Amino acid sequence: MAPSLLHLKTAAVAVESVKAAEHDNITRVQLPDKTRNSRVLVLGGTGRVGGSTATALSKLCPDLRIVLGGRNRENGAAMVATLGNNSEFAEVNIDNKDSLEAALSDVDLVVHAAGPFQQAQKCNVLEAAIETKTAYLDVCDDTSYAFRAKSFKDIAVEANIPAITTGGIYPGVSNVMAAELVRAARSESKGEPERLRFSYYTAGSGGAGPTILATSFLLLGEEVVAYNRGQKIKLKPFTGMLNVDFGKGIGKRDVYLLNLPEVRSAHEVLEVPTVSARFGTAPFFWNWGMEAMTNLLPTEFLRDRSKVQQLVQLFDPLVRAVDGIAGERVSMRVDLECSDGRNTLALFSHRRLSVLVGSATAAFALAILEGSTQPGVWFPEEPEGIAIEAREVLLERAAQGTISFVMNKPPWMVETDPKELGLGIYV
Repeated sequence: MAPSLLHLKTAAVAVESVKAAEHDNITRVQLPDKTRNSRVLVLGGTGRVGGSTATALSKLCPDLRIVLGGRNRENGAAMVATLGNNSEFAEVNIDNKDSLEAALSDVDLVVHAAGPFQQAQKCNVLEAAIETKTAYLDVCDDTSYAFRAKSFKDIAVEANIPAITTGGIYPGVSNVMAAELVRAARSESKGEPERLRFSYYTAGSGGAGPTILATSFLLLGEEVVAYNRGQKIKLKPFTGMLNVDFGKGIGKRDVYLLNLPEVRSAHEVLEVPTVSARFGTAPFFWNWGMEAMTNLLPTEFLRDRSKVQQLVQLFDPLVRAVDGIAGERVSMRVDLECSDGRNTLALFSHRRLSVLVGSATAAFALAILEGSTQPGVWFPEEPEGIAIEAREVLLERAAQGTISFVMNKPPWMVETDPKELGLGIYV
């Protein structure tokens, strides 16, 4: 990767004003001259998450050269035909070091969207990126993987390589929302942030494909890590239900505790003593099904990737059929409570998860190309990952096409009154 990419200043960001192409309603981004024609490798580029990311990048920055990395040439050819002349397919096996390093040898940024990340034992792509001096972004949603990636920080600093882990929607955009809430509270309030709560909702699978379904099942096999007044606590997955109002277009939804990496990273980076994350879906019987799986299936079964993949194959046709009725609306809500009684929230809702996952990941990719990220491995809420002055631009890019996007407002603006239901420890 060209060394100049690593030293560009965020001030060089230039977004073309006013006009967006009417057919896609996306505001074009004008990258700095030195990175305008960058080559971006999207691993998992023929899947739903990677494909959506590649599509968003090509619309936001038509001058970018997109390389779709995957194993299926037929699917790759179909995606290239959709994206156009500035795209190509590369056959890549992420479990093979030589294959990875060959694919990374002539690209400026790699976006790792080839999940699921649960149960992965190595950070092959990150290691190859550091070895080939290629900027890195992943959409990891697994705590163990994220903190394993974080352990490469010093090596990445020495190699002068910028890298962001957990840079998708949630975690990802939700981390940046939380960071902005905490920053505003500390600058505007006399109290200290005390409780941070992440609440997520998707209709059905969100149209995001079998990988997301596998991720959901694998998370049911993990104890939930949360923090209560600075103490790490472990809870049973898919318990601690809260009824949360996600506002316009979504309404009130039940959400349940899950083990997500932004809980630990926000607790450690933002220094908030009480942090938790919850997730819910629709129709309501999917939540019941997730609860039943947690209670009836052995933990060892839910931690076995091969067995979970068999479950995915079994359930996927039914999930797709229900998705046609349920749609794929998605919402993220982040609540912050402070010691002086100040309560604020951030809310982000979109009609299509399959589109949002691409625009959110693309927003992180563009921030890296614009020089917002310092050498090292960072979480999105760290200023070395997404510079404080770059957060607003990132959120605006990710929020294009949203039903609602609210930052740093009091809870009454969405008439929220979450109630504790049967959970002994309130997190």
